[in-house]
Amino acid sequence: MPSPRVLIVAENVSARFGGEAFLPLHYFRVLRARGVPVWLLTHQRVRKELEELFPDAGDAMLFVPDTKMQVFLHKAGMKLPSRIKSFTTNFLVQIISERMQRKIARGIVAKEKITVVHQPTPVSPRLPSGMYKVNAPVLIGPMNGGMTYPPAFSHMASKLENAILWVLSGTVSIAQRIFPGKRRAALLLVSNQRTRDALPPILRDVPVKELVENGVDQSRFKVQPREAADPSRMTFAFVGRLINLKAVDIIFEALAGLESPVEVRLELFGDGEDRQTLEALALELGLQDRVVFHGFMAQKEVAIRLGQLDGLVLASLHECGGAVVLEAMAMGLPVIATNWGGPADYLDPSCGILLDPTSRESLVQEFRASMKLLAENPDKRAEMGKAGRAKVDAEFDWEAKVDAMVEIYRSLESGQPASSQE
Repeated sequence: MPSPRVLIVAENVSARFGGEAFLPLHYFRVLRARGVPVWLLTHQRVRKELEELFPDAGDAMLFVPDTKMQVFLHKAGMKLPSRIKSFTTNFLVQIISERMQRKIARGIVAKEKITVVHQPTPVSPRLPSGMYKVNAPVLIGPMNGGMTYPPAFSHMASKLENAILWVLSGTVSIAQRIFPGKRRAALLLVSNQRTRDALPPILRDVPVKELVENGVDQSRFKVQPREAADPSRMTFAFVGRLINLKAVDIIFEALAGLESPVEVRLELFGDGEDRQTLEALALELGLQDRVVFHGFMAQKEVAIRLGQLDGLVLASLHECGGAVVLEAMAMGLPVIATNWGGPADYLDPSCGILLDPTSRESLVQEFRASMKLLAENPDKRAEMGKAGRAKVDAEFDWEAKVDAMVEIYRSLESGQPASSQE
């Protein structure tokens, strides 16, 4: 069967940006490695990185330029809470890019005989899309969203933030009419039932199919040879942005009260607006000799460092995805995470420990007890790490995910999108 001819369209395609910007990068990488005819249409801001990653891609990558308005909106958004920013300044930046991208996409579709246009991001189910009338079937997703804070932590969203989000929620249907990409899509992909439920009612007649959002690049995240574990020490990792919703302070408090014959340490990979606050908290709690802040590192370097550590902790209270959980599992590390959002979709008792966020006090205590349990039972964490690796092999490998995506591309080429009941 002939390969589909695919155009991937995304605002940001990057390994350096983290988060959802990884997704279109992986689709392009894997499809290209397989010899599938694939083109990438993204923003000029990531051009240098992509040309370094794919030096032989040539005319297969196209870029839209920055505008003065986008620069202004980006600077304005830096002062806003992340959830507000995604629905305001980031959305406006996206729409400006999509307007330019749609015009270019029409030309590529005609010139290269594109059979499907795939827009993997943004992953929010409520944000509209401006990708329509491009003379090829449009596939959007997998999306992943519909998140709220756990009831016991609802106070983490300020009254002003909730009020703004409530006002914005009333404009969702209007925005979907003005920018009808999702309404006119051949197929919408969602990661889970939570995201399906978050789709605006105006999209109820569009075919929808479930497919996991995240995957693992197993050429990079894999079990590494290492020296025998030191039974007198265990080092956990945290990987992610240092921002409020990641709840790193809960891990710090758990670690500060942990009493064990095993020395338990924590290494943090990531940066963010809360770094100085967290450094001060570590000092206040007496953790300066047990906590290491590495700052931002490239994914390749993070993978090498993770391979020398013993487990992952993620206390995030608003995590739609959590690809780092899958990456740790792929490297044979046990994971302790909050039982909320994405991590709950990936972990089970064989490979991790999920902790219910019923209150701050109980979550601190449960992280402390779980870290102590793994620190003092190296055989258990080895067993969990092995199970996690097997689960990634079976369910979350990027190669398997692209297998599924290629079948979806072919179904759209044939004019037979998946049923909305799938």
